[in-house]
Amino acid sequence: MYGELKLLRIDRKANGEVVFTLSGRIDEEHIAELETLIAAEGNDRRVVLDLRDMTLTGQDGINFLARCEAADVALANCDPYVCEWITRQKAGKSAHADLIGEKKRSEPHS
Repeated sequence: MYGELKLLRIDRKANGEVVFTLSGRIDEEHIAELETLIAAEGNDRRVVLDLRDMTLTGQDGINFLARCEAADVALANCDPYVCEWITRQKAGKSAHADLIGEKKRSEPHS
């Protein structure tokens, strides 16, 4: 069968700050390219990742986004679930497991 196609579109706009708009999935295979693009901007401009059109990411993407935040790369239009996952990741918690556990505790039992 055919492998799953994992697409990420990266659009760059600059006007004082550099905004990379990410559309699609952030997968492990995209992270090196994103890191290269961010590093190429140097330290004299603010870099923003606009995540409005990001559809999905996994643990590798969350780790990348957490490293970006730690390096003062701004995350704009970040889904609340992803923000919470990043926060828990930085705190050293297993965010995905914790969030699933919270959801199960809040669901009515039959």
